Amino acid sequence: MANPCLQAYQMSTSFDLVPALDNLLVQTASTLDEFTDLFEPQTRSADERFGDFQANGVLPFAKRMGKNPRELAQKLIDALPGSDNWTVELAGPGFINFTLSPEFLLKWIGEHGPAENLKSAAQTAEHSKVVVDYSSPNTAKQMHVGHIRSTIIGESIARILAFQGHEIIRDNHLGDWGTQFGILLLAIKEEAVSLDNLGDDPIARLEDLYRQGNARIKEDEAALAQARQELVKLQDGDPGNLQLWEKIRDISMSSFLNIYELLDVRFDHALGESFYRDKVDDVYHGLTRHHICQEDDGALVVFHPEHKRFAKQPFIIRKSDGASNYATTDLATLSYRQKEWQAEQIIYVTDGRQRDHFEQLFLTAGKWFEAEEKTLPKLDHVWFGTILGDDNKAIKTRDGKPVKLIDLLEEAIKRAAEMVRQKNADLPQEEVKRRAEIIGLGAVKYADLSQDRTLDYVFSWEKMLAMQGNTAPYLQYAVARIHSIFRKMNRQPTDSFANARPPESDPERKLSRKLLFFPLALKQATRELKPHFLCTYLYELATEFSSFYNQEKVMVDEEEARELRLLLCASTQSVLLTGLGLLGIETLEEM
Repeated sequence: MANPCLQAYQMSTSFDLVPALDNLLVQTASTLDEFTDLFEPQTRSADERFGDFQANGVLPFAKRMGKNPRELAQKLIDALPGSDNWTVELAGPGFINFTLSPEFLLKWIGEHGPAENLKSAAQTAEHSKVVVDYSSPNTAKQMHVGHIRSTIIGESIARILAFQGHEIIRDNHLGDWGTQFGILLLAIKEEAVSLDNLGDDPIARLEDLYRQGNARIKEDEAALAQARQELVKLQDGDPGNLQLWEKIRDISMSSFLNIYELLDVRFDHALGESFYRDKVDDVYHGLTRHHICQEDDGALVVFHPEHKRFAKQPFIIRKSDGASNYATTDLATLSYRQKEWQAEQIIYVTDGRQRDHFEQLFLTAGKWFEAEEKTLPKLDHVWFGTILGDDNKAIKTRDGKPVKLIDLLEEAIKRAAEMVRQKNADLPQEEVKRRAEIIGLGAVKYADLSQDRTLDYVFSWEKMLAMQGNTAPYLQYAVARIHSIFRKMNRQPTDSFANARPPESDPERKLSRKLLFFPLALKQATRELKPHFLCTYLYELATEFSSFYNQEKVMVDEEEARELRLLLCASTQSVLLTGLGLLGIETLEEM
């Protein structure tokens, strides 16, 4: 029978060393009488003063079992199989520290440096079918700056999960069937507007019509009743209203697609609320049949008595006038995704102000699916804060209106073009435009993704376009700098570096060590569905590379040292390119 400790040892060259070290410690502990299956190693990256990885699990285990943690840790260390790949030592009250050998660092970087190896090695053991629901603008309205967060956070999460081997279904759940259409249809009819002749900016004209209609219903209760009736007619399938609605949706989609193309965002589906209009009756019947909902003042609502707030706060699934709403279509959508797409997980990326809605949605869906004896997918609400202006209030234009997303993106490109021209005055205009789009759009994306999504942040052109600090231009420059190194040496990052020696100097070892932590950044980003963990890692890697490059010459005569340093350059570039690609950010060979 194979030695379990030897099997764990053989796994130690895997992409993510933490599971391998955890397995090694668990298997070794299982051979000792002092340990039980309650022991969890809790291995993580360590402060470099204490090694490369640290296992802290002995302390809580010893506390539960009433034993001395330092003595337990030492017995575990003594039982570990010997290895040339690392040294192990006891620290503090019972920490187990692993320090990787230079030879092991060289082997790991050589095996996992190339981009194609990073992807194949990053595949998780268990793959899920995951629906990512993001962006979700309302049709008949222009996308504004608030839509940038859902769009790029959702796209990044989708890319990271796909990189790890999950099957991803991207769904843009459009707001195309709500109350605003009653108001808009009322305005179109009152103004006798032709949707075939809306001028140079059709989506802006539709938004103006909506504002006019909204002003009307606030002034006149009869107009409000008429707008509600227009919505009910639409939802009941009135041919005239449906025809107008379809034209509005087509105009809106054309506008959205221009922005998605700029942002390099794609969707597998754009099944808006309208797609589920013939499925809402199943929601009503199901919740009613299982006594999950009740009638309240003519509306159908769900209460959750076991919940402190939602015991009295209703979740309205059908309004008193008979119209469906977000709750209805979200339940129908969830059911459809589980039944038709066999979704195992659904991730909703929306503004944090919708937290109550999604908490009630998940509670209601859980009761419905349990009553129907269906498997409820894992449900995650990935919520985010607000983009603020200099006044620490939600960012607005000077006249107090929401900032149009297309205007923001075009301003980013314009400012980046000025940067490019200042540095490269003789560049052809087409090349200026290409570089400006990559730098400007990358800066906007990274400024958002590098923030903890649950926090508000202040929008600043100066900070996001800075060439120093935790910005996209700084990371893009690191990639361009590495391209320059290989051009000067007439080499390629894809070359073989078979004669490289193990890292010896402090800068060599620090950069090697940082490369090793890429899997941990991916794991943390997916565990918490927060891309900023990946951003932080990439920034730290670029900073570590800059320190290495400033202290160690790459173009040295000694072949083994030169090959190692080129390997470190190539591996750093590979990880930066891969990581930035997962964030949806392009790079340049020259800046």
